[in-house]
Amino acid sequence: MLFPIQKRILNSTILAGLVICLAAGLFATPATAQSDKEWSLTSLSSEIKTLTQTVSPAVVQIYTSSFGALMGSLPQGAALFGKQQATGSGIILDSSGYILTNNHVVAGAKRVQVRLSRQALGGGPGSSILETGGDLVGAQVIGVDKETDLAVLKINKTDLPFLTLGDSDEVFQGQLVFAFGSPMGLTNSVSFGVISTVARQLERDNPMIYIQSDVAVNPGNSGGPLVNSRGEVIGINTLIFTQSGGSEGLSFSAPSNIAKNVFNQIRATGRVKRGVIGVNPQTLNPWIAKPLGIETMWGVILGDVFPNGPAHDAGLHVGDIIVSLDGKPMENGRQFEVNLYNKQIGGKVSLEVIRDGKKFTKEVEVVERMEPDYRFFEMITAERNLVKKLGILALDLDKDTTRLLPSKPRATEGVIVAVLAVDVSLLGEHFMPGDVVYKLNGQPIKGLRSLKNLVKELEFGAPAVFHLERGGMLMYLVMQVE
Repeated sequence: MLFPIQKRILNSTILAGLVICLAAGLFATPATAQSDKEWSLTSLSSEIKTLTQTVSPAVVQIYTSSFGALMGSLPQGAALFGKQQATGSGIILDSSGYILTNNHVVAGAKRVQVRLSRQALGGGPGSSILETGGDLVGAQVIGVDKETDLAVLKINKTDLPFLTLGDSDEVFQGQLVFAFGSPMGLTNSVSFGVISTVARQLERDNPMIYIQSDVAVNPGNSGGPLVNSRGEVIGINTLIFTQSGGSEGLSFSAPSNIAKNVFNQIRATGRVKRGVIGVNPQTLNPWIAKPLGIETMWGVILGDVFPNGPAHDAGLHVGDIIVSLDGKPMENGRQFEVNLYNKQIGGKVSLEVIRDGKKFTKEVEVVERMEPDYRFFEMITAERNLVKKLGILALDLDKDTTRLLPSKPRATEGVIVAVLAVDVSLLGEHFMPGDVVYKLNGQPIKGLRSLKNLVKELEFGAPAVFHLERGGMLMYLVMQVE
């Protein structure tokens, strides 16, 4: 039976010994160099073998069935609607059958099944080098979190082997890591590489960050674990960048600290609640600090403090620098948000703050982040609400639509972006559903008709600067007429 892994599989002594022995071989006799080198590589291989035998039983293959468009040898543009099947990977994180995977692995699935390994069912590894398979069992989707692309499943099995989620804040560049899963449907595969960077934000407006590695990850690996040398899960393999369709050494995994919060909340309540204090935390770096005359070069700076929010009530200001949260040093804006997610809704956090060179502490209440209510989809028609040049369907900001927003907007006149359309005649940044747009090139937008008139006046190549509110935060969006 496999319990949370405590043994250090690839300890630093062996790795250091490998480096020393290889370096010493430059000055030793060929026979001695070869002997030392063989011993070190053999030990390393043995430790990796132990790691693989320990982790693999807790990794599952996931099969999904759904209905959708089937593309094949049909006339161009034609498609048939029928049954689709796909596979992915997952991790058993509890002996009672709770499994973590990616949301995109199970999204839209009508049926989800999980293949357990022979070892997971209490059997031995077997003597054959060929995979002997395991048991295929039905799984229930307990809950999903689209923001992190994670999902939690439950199977009706107990006494299962499981892995533990490590601390992704301890991950470092160059660290040796291993990926487990079923790439291209090939069950029980393992690959290894190093951490390329510990925190990669793939889209500027997307708060999700990833651990980037050069580990070989392919379609089918999604939802499988990225583990460290101790066998702890430090990431959930989620996506790759590729031009060929296969692995090109650009693999991205959801950090375990984010996954741990999502897993625990979904398991407990079926959904994810995120704590906020009503600020826009941004990463402080020299490019911001020097022009603003700030001596602190790194950390978190508040770009916005929302009116009447907990931070505002506690006396925080725009431009305040957050040094630590509950005693933990804060190094970037995303880290600040992730650490707030774990805090109890209705509780308080202690913030160490620097303002005008003086350091002080503030206690701030944590409240639940409200998700947008998109029931105004039902209030739109293409004929009335389409602003074709912008590629959006928009609604007047009025008392009826205001009630459907997650928070009270900053102004009373403007438009709400309800849906993104396919065609757009502007280059640059993009709108998002729920945006409340107040101005275009400094001119106030008094409603949908006003917006359409202002857009008509835009000439080819002209800049279009929109002032809008997104998630309670004011910002500028820059575009250019195509």
